[in-house]
Amino acid sequence: MNETGSSNKISKRSKQRTVAVVGLGYVGLPLALLFVERGFRVIGIDVNVQKIERLKQGKSYISDINDEAVQLALEKQSFAPSADYSMLPAAEAIVICVPTPLTASGTPDLSCLTQAAAEISTRLMEEQLVILESSTYPGTTKEVLLPLLLQSGLVVGESFHLAYSPERVDPGNESYSVQDIPKVVSGVTVRCLQRVEELYKQLFAAVHPVSSTETAEMTKILENAYRLINISFIYEMAMICDVLELNVWEIIEAASTKPFGYKAFYPGPGIGGHCIPVDPAYLEWKINQLGMQSDFIRLSNAINHRMPIYIVQQLKLHFAPKPLSDVKIFVYGAAYKPDIADCRESASIELLHLLQLEGAAVTYHDPYVPSLHVGEQQLTSTELNEATLKASDCFVIATNHSSLPLSLVLEHASLIYDTRHATRATKDKTKIIMLGGGGK
Repeated sequence: MNETGSSNKISKRSKQRTVAVVGLGYVGLPLALLFVERGFRVIGIDVNVQKIERLKQGKSYISDINDEAVQLALEKQSFAPSADYSMLPAAEAIVICVPTPLTASGTPDLSCLTQAAAEISTRLMEEQLVILESSTYPGTTKEVLLPLLLQSGLVVGESFHLAYSPERVDPGNESYSVQDIPKVVSGVTVRCLQRVEELYKQLFAAVHPVSSTETAEMTKILENAYRLINISFIYEMAMICDVLELNVWEIIEAASTKPFGYKAFYPGPGIGGHCIPVDPAYLEWKINQLGMQSDFIRLSNAINHRMPIYIVQQLKLHFAPKPLSDVKIFVYGAAYKPDIADCRESASIELLHLLQLEGAAVTYHDPYVPSLHVGEQQLTSTELNEATLKASDCFVIATNHSSLPLSLVLEHASLIYDTRHATRATKDKTKIIMLGGGGK
């Protein structure tokens, strides 16, 4: 029995065009503001009180969302950020966008999901639609979320509805806005699917229904496993080209002239972000329970994790016989991709940590990340100027932010290790080592 007892049925009028978004991170906040833009009233729930306070002050903590968008939503009285789940009964739909990371042992961590589901279950109202957007393994919606919601005493497909729609947010991508990315939707029952289609057609340019929640969950895994495998393959090709003294970047450019059967992927220090290095591990865990394993995913993960180690090895070879403990290294970029502040699963952090373990004097600069916890140390972004560049023995480009002052770096850095092809237009390569450049 939920806490509202026999009064758990609310009229359509009282909940009309009001939705709740649980989890206001890189997925939830843009979705909440899209609902506002489409004329909905949004209840935004997040257990991080600091996030809620910032939102109430009209301040965004996500680079893709400016302060003005939050302020406008507040001024319209269409957005109510809160850490209090008690507001949920007023919503016709509850969208769950909570984190689904990995544990320290590399297995799925669904604690945020189960905690949110427990809170929702005690407040679940008749006719409400619950949509899970968090990336997860096939079966989670029915095997984990549904049993917790059924504790409300309501019947799925009749007195409440449950759907899964995988998020497709790409932080920092200005080519595709959230509403322009086709939305895959699914439901536990036919009526559940109808409900989520009806709602999301009011938000997104295209809605693509699939036959089951497991199919939708697997769709998200496939998208990210595809990228993990192909990017990791290019990482391996970069290492091979270094040995063969060939330039992998030139080879990729040449291969890209083929108008069919080829898609370009590029080297780097390692794949970061919440999705690509994490989601395939969810599938690997799931199929392990069934006595199966994915050789592609396992090998790709191993290659991806090897990249920061490989870069450190290349630096050791370059400076030998001098040990790295006698070398000052300046790393540019802590975020996992350009022009965002997101450090989740960033290879830069692992690279900094490995350099620390080698005893190198390590500093970093990132215009989006003012401080960073690496190993047991708290690092602060060092100012990037002529003096700091000249004081370093090597400048490593780990993230190619568009604000990288390349001319300054080229003029004053004694050595540049470029993992992102940021120096490709530079004619004088004498003090540049390019990852996958064959030592050139």
